[in-house]
Amino acid sequence: MIRTLLRVLGDEYARPVRRTLALLAAAAVAEGLAYGLLVPVLRALLGDDPADARPWLIAFGAAFAGYAVLRYFSDLSGFRAGTVLLRGMYHRLGDHLARLPVGWYGAGRVGEVSVLASRGVLQAMSVLAHLLGPFVSACVTPLTIVGVMLVFNWQLGLAALAAVPVVAAVQIWTGRATAAADAARHDRDHDAAARVVEYLRAQPVLRAGGRTGERFGLLDDALRGLERTSRRTVLAALPGVLGLTAVVQAVFTALLVLGAALALGGRVGAAELLAVLVLAARCADPLLSLAEAGGKLRAARSELARLDAVLSAEPLPEPREPVRPRGHGLAFESVTFRHGDRTVLDGLSLTVPEGRRLAVVGPSGAGKTTLLHLLARFYDVDGGAVRMGGADVRDISTDVLMAQVAVVFQDVYLFDGTIEENVRLGRPGADDAAVRAAATAAGLDEVVARLPGGWAAGVGEGGALLSGGERQRVSIARALLKDAPVVLLDEVTSALDPVNEAAVHAGVERLMAGRTVVLVAHRLRTVRGADRIVFLDGGRIAEEGDHDELLRRNGRYAEYWRASAVDAGSPAS
Repeated sequence: MIRTLLRVLGDEYARPVRRTLALLAAAAVAEGLAYGLLVPVLRALLGDDPADARPWLIAFGAAFAGYAVLRYFSDLSGFRAGTVLLRGMYHRLGDHLARLPVGWYGAGRVGEVSVLASRGVLQAMSVLAHLLGPFVSACVTPLTIVGVMLVFNWQLGLAALAAVPVVAAVQIWTGRATAAADAARHDRDHDAAARVVEYLRAQPVLRAGGRTGERFGLLDDALRGLERTSRRTVLAALPGVLGLTAVVQAVFTALLVLGAALALGGRVGAAELLAVLVLAARCADPLLSLAEAGGKLRAARSELARLDAVLSAEPLPEPREPVRPRGHGLAFESVTFRHGDRTVLDGLSLTVPEGRRLAVVGPSGAGKTTLLHLLARFYDVDGGAVRMGGADVRDISTDVLMAQVAVVFQDVYLFDGTIEENVRLGRPGADDAAVRAAATAAGLDEVVARLPGGWAAGVGEGGALLSGGERQRVSIARALLKDAPVVLLDEVTSALDPVNEAAVHAGVERLMAGRTVVLVAHRLRTVRGADRIVFLDGGRIAEEGDHDELLRRNGRYAEYWRASAVDAGSPAS
C-alpha cells in the first residue's frame, strides 16, 4: 500500500512519508523495549531486596519518556504530512483532470470523480494522519516484545513467535474474504448516490404526473441493494475478527500453560514468568486492534487504488518542441475520429480562412460539436490533422492553444460565485473598465442592473440562480473579455426565448466581429450570416457553399432550410 501511496503522491512527497514511517517504527520499537524492562523490574521487586529495583524503575521511566517523545513527533509528522499531502493531492488531481480528454468523462464518470475528490481523497490521505500509526504499532510493538521474550526465555519466546505466521495468515485471509464485499459495497454506494440525485432531479416530472405520493422504485432498489451489500461486508469481516481473537487468546493460554510447566520444573522463576505473562498480555491489545486497523487500511487502500487508476489515465500529450500558430486560419485535413466503435468523422477536409465565419449544420449525431471539440483539442484525432495557423494543434502547447480560442456552448456552466467573478474567468487580470465593456457588449449590463447586489450578485451552483439567457450572456461576456482570435460557438441560442435570443444574438455578433469563427447553429439568421456553410451527415461533408448557392442546388441544405423556416414561422427564401 505504501508503494501505491507514493505512486499516487509523486516523488516530491516521498521524503515526508518515509520520515513518518521511520518515526512510527522507532516509536513502536521503543514501546516494546520499554515493556521489556518490566522483566528486570519485577525480578528485582520480587527478589530479596526490592530496593534493587530503583535503577530499573528509572530506566523504565526513561524508556517510556523516550517512547512518548518519539510517539509525539511521529504523530506530529503524520498530521503535518497528511495536511501537506492532502493539499498536494488536490492540486495534482485537479491538474491531471484538466489535462484528460473530454471523452474520458463518460457516463457515471463525473459522479465517481466527485465522490473520489471529496470523500475518497480525504480517506486515502488520512492513512498517514490516523491509520498508519495504530497499524505500525499493532505490528511492530508485539514483534519487539516477542524479541524481548526470546532474550529472557527462549521457550516462551518461540511459543509467542509461532503465533506470528498464524496472525499474518488470518489478516491475509480476512483481506481476501472482504475484498469482493468491499468492491460490491463501493459500487452499490455509487449507484445509490446516483439514484438519490436522479430522484431529486425527477421531482418536476413526478409531480407533473401526480406521483408525489409514490415511492421511487429505482431509488428503493438501490438503497435495498446497499443495505444487503453492507450486511455482506460485515459478515465477510466477522470470521477474521473472531479468528484473530481466537488466535490471540489461544496463544496467551498456551504461554500460560507453558510458563506454569516451566515454573513447576524450576526452569523459570516466578518473577520472570509474571513479567513474560504481562508482556504477552500487552501484545494482545494491539493484536486485537489489528482487525479494526486493517479494515480501515483496506478501505483507504481501495480509495488509493481508485485514485491511482484516475491518475494513471493518459492525458493528451504535450509537444516536446511546441510551435506557435502563424495566423488564425483553421483547417481539417482528412480527419478521422472515432468514439468507441463508432466513426464520428470520416476523412473530413475543410478550411476556414482567417477572419471568416463557417456555419456547420446537419442532423443530430452528424459530428458537428465534435468539430469544435477537435479544434479546441478536447480530443485528438485518430487520423489526419487539425491545424490552426498552419500548425497541427497537437504541436501547440495547451496554454498557447487555449489563449487563441474562446468557446461558448449551449449548456453554460457557471461557478458558484458572483457574476463579476464568472466574467473575469475569461481574463482574470482585466481591469474594471474592460469587464464592464464586455458586459455591455454581451447585454449583461441589463441583467446586472436588475439583480439585487448587481455585480456582487451570486449566481448559485452551476448558475442555478440565473435563467438560461442570463447564463448565456455571462458566457458571451466572458468570451468577449478573453478577446481570443478564434471563436467556437455551439448552438448558443437554440434553447432561448425570443427576447433572450435577440439579446444573446446581438452579443454573439459583437463576439464574432473580426474573428475566425466556427459555429454550430440551427437559427436561420445565424446560419445565413456565415461566409460559408457546411452540411454534415454521417461524419462527412454532404454539401458546402454559401447560403444562396446551397439554396439554388435544392439539396440537403435547402431541405433543412425550408424545414427550419417552417418551424420558425418565417418564409423560406
